[in-house]
Amino acid sequence: MRRVELADGADLVQWRDAARALLADGVPPEQVLWQVGAQRDLLGEVVDAMGDAMRRSGSPAGLRVPRDFLDLAGLVIAHADPRRHALLYRLLWRIARGERALLAMATDDDVAWARHAAKAVRREKHKMKAFVRFREVVDGEGSVYVAWFEPEHDVLPQVAPFFVRRFAGMRWSILTPARSAHWDGQALHLGEGARRGDAPDGDALEDLWRVYYANIFNPARLKVGAMVKEMPVRYWKNMPEAALIPALVRDAGARMHAMVDAAPTVSRKAFPAPRDTPGARAAVPVGASPGLPAIHASVAACRACPLWAPATQAVPGEGPADARIMVIGEQPGDREDLAGRPFVGPAGQLFDRALAEAGIDRATLYLTNAVKHFKFRPAGKRRMHVRADATEQAACRPRLEAELAAVRPRMVLCLGATAAQALLGRGFALLSGRGRWYRLDDGLRVLPTVHPSWLLRLPESERPAAWRDFIADLRLLRAASAQP
Repeated sequence: MRRVELADGADLVQWRDAARALLADGVPPEQVLWQVGAQRDLLGEVVDAMGDAMRRSGSPAGLRVPRDFLDLAGLVIAHADPRRHALLYRLLWRIARGERALLAMATDDDVAWARHAAKAVRREKHKMKAFVRFREVVDGEGSVYVAWFEPEHDVLPQVAPFFVRRFAGMRWSILTPARSAHWDGQALHLGEGARRGDAPDGDALEDLWRVYYANIFNPARLKVGAMVKEMPVRYWKNMPEAALIPALVRDAGARMHAMVDAAPTVSRKAFPAPRDTPGARAAVPVGASPGLPAIHASVAACRACPLWAPATQAVPGEGPADARIMVIGEQPGDREDLAGRPFVGPAGQLFDRALAEAGIDRATLYLTNAVKHFKFRPAGKRRMHVRADATEQAACRPRLEAELAAVRPRMVLCLGATAAQALLGRGFALLSGRGRWYRLDDGLRVLPTVHPSWLLRLPESERPAAWRDFIADLRLLRAASAQP
């Protein structure tokens, strides 16, 4: 019988070195007794009864261990079950003896136990990240934050680097019964286990944290079973907010009914929408040529599709009422939505540069969009542009037609596929059909090209050529406008 004593039972490197030596000596699993010694020095050498002879024997020639075994072993080694070292060696022995696909056999007893243990360790790592609570302690060097945690498995060495990344700018210690971790702002140190009394019971910030937790607790979404599953009761004793949970759960029903009975909260917009009946369809003024002020008023009051609800405001056209050239974009962006004016964001600023280079005065153009409201999806604090669908484009079409009838331009520049398809049909292919003139049935000349925002999205290496092509398209417009 061979006896192997590991100084640190959760150190994969120590176990791996001992296992390699056992394999090299051909020692079968049933002849190995694994023991974990006192954790005197976590950085020290492996202590075992076979001494230097085992370490000299090295690894079996040609043995290659699958990567998925090492990943599995890295989790299982932290499990609390004392059988873990023997089971991992038995798996390794079987793989080395020809069972290369062993880990794919989910019904194998050894594999099933190892995967169950790995899942438990993975879950405990997640819980430690979620439920560690630091308390502030002031010493001679300033503030240090100390937390007490009692994990079921020895996961602190694997989780401590997460806290280093998350709280790199502060000094902290995490104490557990098995070991401790200390970060001094420069290096991470692992030490011996601690007692509950070594950690503080509270600090000045806990009252604020409890107030915050009570205010974000949503009684309408309370599911006690799910809450206890995600936040097991055994963690509560070290969490300051846990004292509030029984009362919050008890009063959840009454608070939920009070929320239902209360008047709805009306969202506030930076620019309030016109006060008319929600869902009403604002009509475009009828007549031979409705004036732009009336058209702009109908745009502001439009409820023809759902885009008006999340938008700050509608963005009508802008420019001379008798402009010879109308520029039609796709839809407002974030800046346009806030300002209520077309082409004022990054794409609009790029368009201004292109107009200047092509020799076109923006003040002579009537600028508008095929869709008058900003469609977006939230992304953190940003609002990301989303293309309007066919129904939303069709809802805005009467207002675009009214603008065309009111301004009566000689030519139209369409920026982007949505604008081009509004005039040239849904089947129009922008990239193959751009940069040439098209004539509509009523004689109106249309020049489609790309939208400036497309240029902004291109890789840096492709922008110079795309910019030259864009300027060339605008110069076609300049040349046409110079003709009598």
